[in-house]
Amino acid sequence: MSTENQVKKVSALRNGTVIDHISAKDLFNVISILKLDKIETQITFGTNLGSNKLGKKAIIKISEVFFKDEDINKIALVSPHAKLNRIKDFKVVEKREVEVPDTITGIVKCVNPKCITNNEKVRTKFTVIDKDNVSLKCHYCEKNTNHEDLIYNL
Repeated sequence: MSTENQVKKVSALRNGTVIDHISAKDLFNVISILKLDKIETQITFGTNLGSNKLGKKAIIKISEVFFKDEDINKIALVSPHAKLNRIKDFKVVEKREVEVPDTITGIVKCVNPKCITNNEKVRTKFTVIDKDNVSLKCHYCEKNTNHEDLIYNL
């Protein structure tokens, strides 16, 4: 059988989380900010999968991991159209779209090198000024930061 005809199966997830509809270009940012490289349970991901909505998307399946709201906020900043599915006993028990919150604390750095958060031990805080395009305004120096310029606190 040729490799084009072989079908590779990924085992079904008994318990855990599926993050779907991640923009393909943002997959490795999601992996980094969630520190998935530190998780010892099974993780499966795929990228450049076809999507009518995104063109190309990525998906991550994480066994035995359920995310806190703070982690979900991180996902929303990186990939605002992502969807989370909680799986228990092989069944989807919760579907959730990520939402960019009104304020962001400690997740991203301010791009202003003179901001107090970059020079002293002050936790960053931003007001979200555009949820669709993920644009933030620093609480301390009032510098605006667009999605493309975000630097994540890893």
